[in-house]
Amino acid sequence: MTSKMDSPPPYEVALHYPKYGNYPNQQQCGSPLPPPPSYSCSPAMCQCPPGSWGQEGIYPPAGIWAAPGLLPSGMPTTVPTVSAGVPGSNPGDMEDFLCTQWESTSIRHAFIRKVYLILTAQLAVTFSVVAVFTFVDQVRLFVIMYPGIYWASFAVYFLVYCILMCCKEPRRRFPWNCVLLGVFTLALSYMAGTISRCVFGSNSDYTPCYYETKAVLLAMGITALVCIEVTIFCFQTKVDFTSCGGFLCIASILLMITGTVTAIVLSFQYAPWLHMLYAAIGAVVYTLFLVYNTQLLIGNRELAISPEEYIFGALSLYTDIVHIFLFILQISGTVNE
Repeated sequence: MTSKMDSPPPYEVALHYPKYGNYPNQQQCGSPLPPPPSYSCSPAMCQCPPGSWGQEGIYPPAGIWAAPGLLPSGMPTTVPTVSAGVPGSNPGDMEDFLCTQWESTSIRHAFIRKVYLILTAQLAVTFSVVAVFTFVDQVRLFVIMYPGIYWASFAVYFLVYCILMCCKEPRRRFPWNCVLLGVFTLALSYMAGTISRCVFGSNSDYTPCYYETKAVLLAMGITALVCIEVTIFCFQTKVDFTSCGGFLCIASILLMITGTVTAIVLSFQYAPWLHMLYAAIGAVVYTLFLVYNTQLLIGNRELAISPEEYIFGALSLYTDIVHIFLFILQISGTVNE
């Protein structure tokens, strides 16, 4: 049985008192290791500024650490942080943030360019069709002889419009989104060309009427001027129209009611001026929609279109512009039987 006296002595005792035979001296294990080399700092490294705490004979003021939680004078009481949109003191710390912000701006600019390129192609097709319907008599006679094509194009226009506006998957999947947008553009172009040149009468044999060429060209010019002014206004103004969706909804309902009343009244040959009122209201409403959709496209507002929705952006602007043209044509055009 091992007694308490047989337990090994502490390390310090065995180190300073080699009389304990059970613990050999360090000399028995060979020569001792050399002491570590001393590092002497250069004068530039060890030099302290005058009056600092590091110099000999200068100590911190008494009681500076007396109260818990107190910091020395001259030290900030809060930890500096970087808020959103404010670059930090070290550019390297904000490299990811600045890169992300720059990429977002570049993506928005690329999105705007893509939408306006698509819109330019759509408008080129539409106004080319309108020009053909206006200046080529054979095409105008063909439209008069086959009015069913107009109603077929209206059905295609309505169906494709509902698909592109209500279904996200066909609107975002390439190349089906471009195919649907092309079909929509051709259908609406045919309708615009038919309306701009041939207006069918109310009798059974579809007695044709037509807008004068001067009226069509005037409507094109006014529409182009309105679109340019609206675009410049949306890029320059600080007024946010994206929060006016409720007002535009009410305006759309008012336009629909006015159109219904106009159709009923004109069927009885009463109040011909009501048609001009309806066209004026429609031109104003769709101009407001053009402002709204343009600001959604630009961004930096309360609401903005996602960069993935370039088909939706082009479709919205294109529909607004064509409807503005048709309403202005109804105002400025002279109908001759």
